[in-house]
Amino acid sequence: MTQLPRIAITTGDPAGVGPELCLKLLRDERVRELCVPVVIGDADVLSRVARHLGWPEPERVLDRTEWVNFNGASNAACVLDLKAIDAGMVQPGTVSAACGKAAYDYVNCAIDEALAGRVDAIATGPLHKEALHAAGIPFPGHTEILASRTNADRSCMMLTAEAITCSLVTVHVGYREVPALLTTGRIRDTIDLTAEAMRRIRGRAPRLLVCGLNPHAGEHGLFGDSEEERIILPAIESARAAGIDIDGPLPPDTAFLPKYRAKCDAYVCMYHDQGLIPLKALAFEEAVNITLGLPIVRTSVDHGTAFDIAWRGVADVSSFVQAVKLAAKLCGRAK
Repeated sequence: MTQLPRIAITTGDPAGVGPELCLKLLRDERVRELCVPVVIGDADVLSRVARHLGWPEPERVLDRTEWVNFNGASNAACVLDLKAIDAGMVQPGTVSAACGKAAYDYVNCAIDEALAGRVDAIATGPLHKEALHAAGIPFPGHTEILASRTNADRSCMMLTAEAITCSLVTVHVGYREVPALLTTGRIRDTIDLTAEAMRRIRGRAPRLLVCGLNPHAGEHGLFGDSEEERIILPAIESARAAGIDIDGPLPPDTAFLPKYRAKCDAYVCMYHDQGLIPLKALAFEEAVNITLGLPIVRTSVDHGTAFDIAWRGVADVSSFVQAVKLAAKLCGRAK
């Protein structure tokens, strides 16, 4: 029998919806049929949330020593307990430096386990950027943490669902910073990483569409500083010469019309909201976030910590289930 892949699942910020989603994942038969879920977080936090909601508490809890010595042939789901925070200190729906530090510790542990080969992939719960900042963590989100920890030469964020897939050339930066960060090389890297990922997901050569930066894709230099002609188009032409089926730059306000979505596998977008607004409008509950260009497989939910509904038991687990399923597929060991 083929050994199921182990997927490290981080709980994200303890004060958000991550802990309750992880409790759901541990009991989800769709997940357990595809992989061995290893939830990385604090067992006391998970137990506190479970008792609060009247749900079963985690059955198998391992500390770090027990985990390292854990029999790899076992298909038992478990919780890797980091004891990173006092569960009694966690106030649901509240920004906290302690929670930001704990969430950061969970991610770092998952990265360590993936690099060491003790897990086959990572699926991450949501972080809270203010909590990270309050804890003095010098990264705005998962993508930057992962790229730094794995020494990735190039990386990008891609969000994918059946209805739409978008990759981002720039991510967590202010709008006024975007033009200076756009280079032909950076755009070409995003195109290459997206094409490679979509080949693995679709099982065939994909077709890509690239968005312009400015309204109407610049109107031949009328808007902006001719970024389309100077920076974006050369990256497209270079990719096309390398055999990638690609078109653009398209005006961003019409690029996501049904007629364009029907004939492309993925979009390459210049900045965060250019891609995430249409993606979340069309597939908020199903979309999965993937960090491309890493030496490890990492997927994530496409939503935030949802502090307004934290620990109420009503958070939708669909995106997390899809993230775990895609992680199992991408690491190549799912049955």
